[in-house]
Amino acid sequence: MSEARFGEFVLVRRHGYVAELVLDRPKAMNAVSTEMARSIAAACTALGADRDARVVVLTSSHERAFCVGADLKERNSFSDADLMRQRPVARGAYTGVLELPMPTIAAVHGFALGGGFELALSCDVIVADRTAVVGLPEVSVGVIPGGGGTQLLPRRVGAARAAELVFSARRLEAAEAGELGLVDHVVEEGRDREEALELAARIAGNSPVGLRAAKRALRLGQGLDLRAGLEVEDAAWRSVAFSGDRAEGVAAFNEKRQPEWPGE
Repeated sequence: MSEARFGEFVLVRRHGYVAELVLDRPKAMNAVSTEMARSIAAACTALGADRDARVVVLTSSHERAFCVGADLKERNSFSDADLMRQRPVARGAYTGVLELPMPTIAAVHGFALGGGFELALSCDVIVADRTAVVGLPEVSVGVIPGGGGTQLLPRRVGAARAAELVFSARRLEAAEAGELGLVDHVVEEGRDREEALELAARIAGNSPVGLRAAKRALRLGQGLDLRAGLEVEDAAWRSVAFSGDRAEGVAAFNEKRQPEWPGE
């Protein structure tokens, strides 16, 4: 296993074809400061260009929190001009995770609130243990979810339910979050990281070309009518149909062996 650090607060561990993006600001329960936001974005840029990274798992080094959102202590010292200057930096962290081209899984335990939950929502799949508490409480401090929450949550749970959750600033424990679809898997306490890494390893056994194309079709097709969505799917199919991965996948199937993906 290799490691690379991005600034003081973000660590990337490699587990073969799985990359673990670790939020590592435990003294602040991973509150996203300006510096941490820059580091998340930089790590995502590096991972997006890494053809050997087939799946990314977003985890936390803090025992009791995934991420508590924006660093409000830092924000308290900001002038209006400071806040405006920080905005594109903060957005870069959330869009960095959202736009990763490979499948992404969030491993959540403890508090995942505000921007912390938005980082999880930016992933394709959320695995939460039974200690997880999630929510978008931004209106309770005079702002709105600004890391994608108003757009990503409705895509998971529908417009009306998302509106109720955003307007009420309500926190949900893991069991209810699972029932309502805010998270995808609820696992035993302390098992979120292990379960997410196990799922990632299973996914990483598939074609990296196919995985990226499937993610592209899923993302680009959201919100389109069926006819337009099928055109998106067809374009993604054409991008893989004549790839080395497709040739290897068909050959391996017929030869009854495990494929050795060329990744192109």
